Amino acid sequence: MVRRTKADAQATRNSLLDAAEHLFQAHGVSRTSLNDIAEAAGTTRGAIYWHFKDKADLFNAMMERVTMPLEGTLACTARSAESSDNPLLLLRDSMMNALSQTATDEQTRRVFEVATHKVEYVSEMQAVRERHLQVRNQCVAMTEEALREAVRREAIKLPMPPSVAALGLHVIVDGLIQNWLLDPQAFDLQKNGRHTVDAYLAGLGFSLPAARAPRRPAPARAMPA
Repeated sequence: MVRRTKADAQATRNSLLDAAEHLFQAHGVSRTSLNDIAEAAGTTRGAIYWHFKDKADLFNAMMERVTMPLEGTLACTARSAESSDNPLLLLRDSMMNALSQTATDEQTRRVFEVATHKVEYVSEMQAVRERHLQVRNQCVAMTEEALREAVRREAIKLPMPPSVAALGLHVIVDGLIQNWLLDPQAFDLQKNGRHTVDAYLAGLGFSLPAARAPRRPAPARAMPA
């Protein structure tokens, strides 16, 4: 009998997660069975239960394999806000990085689409809802922390509590991503996102570097008669 190695087990786990990503995106989470995933991965249903407790556990493992756009960038922002020369620009850059990652990384886009458009929070997926809420709350809390540091540095008074301002910024970025995923050809996620985030931060009273004016084309030279 051939003895399976850790590398074999990890390869099987990855193939199951790969299959789940594509099937969830194509058919939705509720319409994809564990048998479907096992068959697509070229293994058995028993292999799924060896690695995952249930569909929700498999789903969350799929999510954890890809750092969601706002999770990774905001974690770095929160750690660096106090030591940064400009915590506001650091926060804005983290938002732009999240939009850029979504627009340019295929796996991030696929997993984010599954997480936002292809999952129903039915009873068997309660653990997924709990994780979604946990991540949302962490992102808002890290945004609030960065905003508070930026307020302290610029000595301004926000027109609303920092917690409300942080939630609003999170909703803007999250909403932009969700709407773009519905039709990626509808608008430029990175360009429109930058304008929207800048307008929101300016509306809160922050001072942002002026955008560079577009270079005017050189006047056409008259053709010789």
